[in-house]
Amino acid sequence: MSTVLVVEDSAPQREMIIGLLQEKGLTVLAATNGNEALECVKQAVPHLVITDVVMPVMNGYELIRELRKPNASTVNVPILVCSSKGEAFDEQWAKRQGATDYIVKPFEPEQLIEKVTALLKR
Repeated sequence: MSTVLVVEDSAPQREMIIGLLQEKGLTVLAATNGNEALECVKQAVPHLVITDVVMPVMNGYELIRELRKPNASTVNVPILVCSSKGEAFDEQWAKRQGATDYIVKPFEPEQLIEKVTALLKR
């Protein structure tokens, strides 16, 4: 069974994403910011990370850079950015930081599940 770490500061968004993933039989870990996410990955390395960009303490871009450090256990873990920042530049910048894929909020549940399924098959 695959484990997904959801990093989202908005409780309603976080709970909605967690629910969608659990319906598909995935194990879900949750964090409200980048620092919490880094603590989570010390305990268990997920198969996929889904992160927002705009968060307190440590934003999504900073988190991605930490997860992609050469000596990190997460260097090869796919990262899906899930953000309300919908400009092409935002997606390009996320990918330059090390994100694998990008989805813009609001999204259809099926879109998220399709991306998660594809990233977990990598």
